[in-house]
Amino acid sequence: MEPVSTRAQAQPPLEWNGEYYVSFGKRDWAEAVEYGFVSAGGNPWCTRTLQMLNPGDRIWVNIPGTGYVGVGTVRDTAVPLDDFLITNAEKQQVPITSLPLKIAKRNRASDDPDTAEHLVRVDWIKTVPANDAVKEKGFFGNQNTVARPRTPKWTHTVDRLRKRFGIVA
Repeated sequence: MEPVSTRAQAQPPLEWNGEYYVSFGKRDWAEAVEYGFVSAGGNPWCTRTLQMLNPGDRIWVNIPGTGYVGVGTVRDTAVPLDDFLITNAEKQQVPITSLPLKIAKRNRASDDPDTAEHLVRVDWIKTVPANDAVKEKGFFGNQNTVARPRTPKWTHTVDRLRKRFGIVA
């Protein structure tokens, strides 16, 4: 007779729902909303997962310790800060680094490619100010900049966020 295990049987991983988790660290959320981006930098570990994002992907953005602040659709793949262009008031394409923004002061690839800030262009579907972030007990969180979660917690989080943000699947 085999001993009965007191440990719970491991559940097979859920199928991924096709929506990405994005952790938006210590950056200016209002700038990200206004200029349509998410970003990461400081070391390759932080920027590597940005490469998972492709045009058309849906992302849910969480500010760690604050809550979820937005949902959007990726428009372009990640590029170094130096290469991220925006349309200025004169309707010209200019580097974001040419504007007096906080993001423009982050590390540039021209200074150090390993610590450079990288940005992913996003078309926002719905955003809220950081002080109105959506946070509930049991929401998914992750230390990676980008994740493809396959847990019931992620499914629960996305279901709740859709309701809170008024997003139809």
